[in-house]
Amino acid sequence: MSVELPLWRALTGYRILTLVYVLGLSAVAYPRYAHPLGAAAYMAALTLWTALTWRRTTSPERCTRQFLLADLGFAVGGILLTSVIDTHARIMGGAPTLPSIWTAGAVLGFAIKGGWRWAAVASSIVAVVNLVERQELARDTVHNVVLVWVASVAIGYVVEVARASERTLAHALQIEAATRERERLARDIHDGVLQVLAMVQRRGAALGGEAAELGRMAGEQEVALRTLIAGGLVPRQRTVLDVPQDAAPAARPADPGPLPAGPCDLMVLLAPDAGAGVTLSGPGSPVELPAAAAVELAAAVSAALDNVRVHVGADARAWILVEDEPDAVLVTVRDEGPGIPEGRLAAAEREGRLGVALSIRGRLRELGGSAEWLSVPGQGTEVELKVPKGTAPEGGRRGRARA
Repeated sequence: MSVELPLWRALTGYRILTLVYVLGLSAVAYPRYAHPLGAAAYMAALTLWTALTWRRTTSPERCTRQFLLADLGFAVGGILLTSVIDTHARIMGGAPTLPSIWTAGAVLGFAIKGGWRWAAVASSIVAVVNLVERQELARDTVHNVVLVWVASVAIGYVVEVARASERTLAHALQIEAATRERERLARDIHDGVLQVLAMVQRRGAALGGEAAELGRMAGEQEVALRTLIAGGLVPRQRTVLDVPQDAAPAARPADPGPLPAGPCDLMVLLAPDAGAGVTLSGPGSPVELPAAAAVELAAAVSAALDNVRVHVGADARAWILVEDEPDAVLVTVRDEGPGIPEGRLAAAEREGRLGVALSIRGRLRELGGSAEWLSVPGQGTEVELKVPKGTAPEGGRRGRARA
């Protein structure tokens, strides 16, 4: 909903309430008018005008510039008619004009529609007409004129600020949506294309001949693609860690296809990762998460295990611990390797490697969770993945891919 829509609704209510107030004033002063029938005729016209045009002030589309001019003309005409319909003594004594405070509604319409500049022009016209009707700079008249002028200009300025803030927010949401989509595409590219190019380069170098040339070209394309992703798709402030180019892709289950509806048992998705070198521990009961969240978390665990195989060794031991907490699911992946050297993550960022940034941290961020690394040189590395329950990323398909 637009931030200014409540202001239009408030203006509609103001016009109706002030009409009732003005009709009451007119009824009380009716016997004292110089031309009571003229006052009654104007009040009838004012009531009819308000009743026929009340929907005009419910939205900016309906409230056109022509309507605002006509509305202001109706108010200004009523002020000028006061000197004809009311007595000179009452006018000099400070009696209200025929439209009285209803006039402010016409000025506020200009403020909401066009901002403080429109409000300043409309309120200045009303000020001049009030001074002409009173024929002197009386204190009460000047007080009312200044009050209307300041209030309308202030409201017009607030409306302009609100519109600018709304545009800024909309632009920020567009940037956020575009960034999330770029990160998703970058992660998919990393999980598939980059790893295939790395494998082609390694196999081509091993085979030699024309295959070596093909491998060299694949390596050049991998470097170019990593640079493009790191520079244009991935924010530079993220730390990243990736699989080296000479690492062979580990076998992974095929794309699971459309995700099932309802919760999914995370232990079932993690079971294929357990083996001779990987120990999986968890609760005896199912650890349920929304299907999309469970698949993304399992993919992040797989990426962490791939990093263990690459950086520690194919025969490295690793342990997966699943904890089902009341409000979150916590998965810890621990190895007994040499740990991550200081500065390794920063160096991987400069090289455009995306394993940690996209395959692990990117997935956890989309789930509203977190990924933390605890590494002591010579004592192994521990990766803690935490996902709040009841979350699921957008999209209907997610494959499990490696870092």
